[in-house]
Amino acid sequence: MNFFDKIKQKIWRGIYKVFPLLQKDLLKTGLIWHTDKKQKYHIGWLAPHKTLAELKRHLHEKWGFGNHFVAWTDEGQVLSWRKLTDFQDQYHLRVFSNGEIRGHYELTPEAHPFDHFSEKGETEHKADFLKFLGDFVVQKKHISHLKMDPDAYNPDSELTIDQINN
Repeated sequence: MNFFDKIKQKIWRGIYKVFPLLQKDLLKTGLIWHTDKKQKYHIGWLAPHKTLAELKRHLHEKWGFGNHFVAWTDEGQVLSWRKLTDFQDQYHLRVFSNGEIRGHYELTPEAHPFDHFSEKGETEHKADFLKFLGDFVVQKKHISHLKMDPDAYNPDSELTIDQINN
């Protein structure tokens, strides 16, 4: 990590604490905007007889995914988790109330806030997500009725850039 990345990292330590309120205020004033439509890059559906809690445990324990509240909330989203590859890049996975799973590979908001916001460099990486999800994902449409992750907006549960190996 270079000198400027270390400065960004220190700035984000403070932003994490206020991000949910800051995001809400910036959206209200129109300084930033977001449509709450679902992101692209469909991966599949949560497998029958699998729960959101089991999926979270699997993704965290086996692959290092964690909460990503520093992200837009898409319509119907119940889970937003990320896996940091380094300070620059991450996998971002979303699960929706109907059991649909979507995800993409992208620049981190911490390292590249403007490029991240404009979705520059965002790619599909479906094969990687299928590997991460294993038998938790099916391709045949299976409707679930999932509830929002209770830690979705808890800054204490965020997977931060401080938790990656530098």
